[in-house]
Amino acid sequence: MKLVLAPMEGLVDEAMRDVLTRVGGIDLCVTEFVRVTSALLPTRTFMRLAPELARGGKTRAGVTVRVQLLGSDPACLAENAAKAASLGAPGIDLNFGCPAPTVNRHRGGAILLNDPEQLFQIVQAVRAAVPAEIPVTAKMRLGYEDKSRALECARALEAGGAQELAVHGRTKVEGYRPPAHWDWIARIRESVAVPVVANGEVWTLDDYRAIREQSGCDTVMIGRGLVACPDLALRIKRQDGAEPMPWNEMQPWVLDLFLQCRVQSEDGRYPVARTKQWLGQLKRSWPEAGALFERIRRLTTPDEVEPVLRDMLSK
Repeated sequence: MKLVLAPMEGLVDEAMRDVLTRVGGIDLCVTEFVRVTSALLPTRTFMRLAPELARGGKTRAGVTVRVQLLGSDPACLAENAAKAASLGAPGIDLNFGCPAPTVNRHRGGAILLNDPEQLFQIVQAVRAAVPAEIPVTAKMRLGYEDKSRALECARALEAGGAQELAVHGRTKVEGYRPPAHWDWIARIRESVAVPVVANGEVWTLDDYRAIREQSGCDTVMIGRGLVACPDLALRIKRQDGAEPMPWNEMQPWVLDLFLQCRVQSEDGRYPVARTKQWLGQLKRSWPEAGALFERIRRLTTPDEVEPVLRDMLSK
């Protein structure tokens, strides 16, 4: 049984990975995607999106962080994968699932699921460019508009050399609308020999048990469910039906994320926006998060928000 924190652009950044892995229960992380177009990216780009490279590719809690690349040019992706490996990336993941229209218009992410041969060419080039001891993995959806080529895409990724496939159980067009089709993940698992990681619509312990049963996968990737309930991974590992941690135990983590974002960015709006964003997710598990969001909703500067967060802890 292994739990993976899903990559989510604009949500699961270094600060969020740090907080969630210190809460516990997570075995592996994947970065937000590093967008590759037509050039070898500078070191600073990799370090900005994967600062964990400076710590041996691990979070402060010691959890491994793979670097995810997104693009469509096999040679350019291969060159950048080799660069990431040289910087210490413990694994390279390839994004074939991003549903963002801007990304898809530029032939990145889920749009490539319409072209299994291109998937094969990309993975093959990246696998050849990366040292054998560094795993190359891929994340896919079930398709772009429909699921008709899901198995073909999975087999193309495997044939190219992907050593593991994470499968989000929806098409691009389905976005994040429930349900996720866990039975299709099972079909993909049965069609390839490499390990398959099940992903999509896991919010509770019951969801986790259901995705395991329906997909047949031993490893599960969780994104929004962990952001909305940071101790979900711990409760899954314990296999108990306990409620989420009390709000008073969650509060210090909110301040922790805010302070990290404040240090990491010179833009004073950033830590405020990130904190509001997270509270919007947390209110799914704690009504108190919604009340705190209302207290800071009209505040715009870190100097205004920090006293409110610290006052919250004193009560």
